Order: sequence, then structure tokens, then C-alpha cells
Amino acid sequence: MSQAPAINDAVTWVYTDDLDATCAFYSGVLELKLWCDAGVARIFELRPSTYVGVCLDLDWRVVEPRGSMLTLVTDDVDGWYARLTAANARCKSPPERNDKFGIYALLVEDPNGYLIEFQQRLDR
Repeated sequence: MSQAPAINDAVTWVYTDDLDATCAFYSGVLELKLWCDAGVARIFELRPSTYVGVCLDLDWRVVEPRGSMLTLVTDDVDGWYARLTAANARCKSPPERNDKFGIYALLVEDPNGYLIEFQQRLDR
């Protein structure tokens, strides 16, 4: 088998009925930099070549957060918890240690109910 072609970037998409409110969460609360504004869709940079996109629910693209989760790896889960609670974000619970997976993590919902996990790996 031949070598697979290169993948240059990655975008994880979430869908919304309220583009402005959802983008305010990603840009204001999470302080992600707007990388591309395509009108009905906006892409925010997590780090070089890794993005989260927010798009209106057009045609077959629907707001369906059940079963999906965006995980953001950080060394400061407690700092994120303080920031998110100060911004009245919908945190599912305080950060918790999960020895089964060797992580310390926090779950929060974006304005559409998509789960975002702030995760610190404990084995590093």
C-alpha cells in the first residue's frame, strides 16, 4: 500500500442556531482567535493547524451535540474552571481526577450543549 497523502490541518465543527452567541463563547470566554469568517461559518484557532469551527445549522448540518465532545488538553484545568465559572459557563461539575484514564478533567457545555472537556494528563 502506498503512503497516505498528508493531512495539513484539522477542524472540528459544532453547529448552532445562534452564530453570534456561540462565537461569543468561543472568542470571548475561551479567548480563541478568529482564523476565518465565512459569514455563516467561523473558524477559531486552537493552535497552529488545529481549529474549531462554528456553523449555522444549514440543510443537513444540524445542532446535534449528543455523542460528541471536544477535548482541549491543558496543564491548568483549575485555572479553566475558575475562568469558566466566572463567565457563568455551564460546567457539568468541578474538575475531577479520573484514575482509570490517568487524567484530571472538567466538562463544560457550549451554548448549544456540545461538551468541551478540559483535560490534564496525569502521567506526564
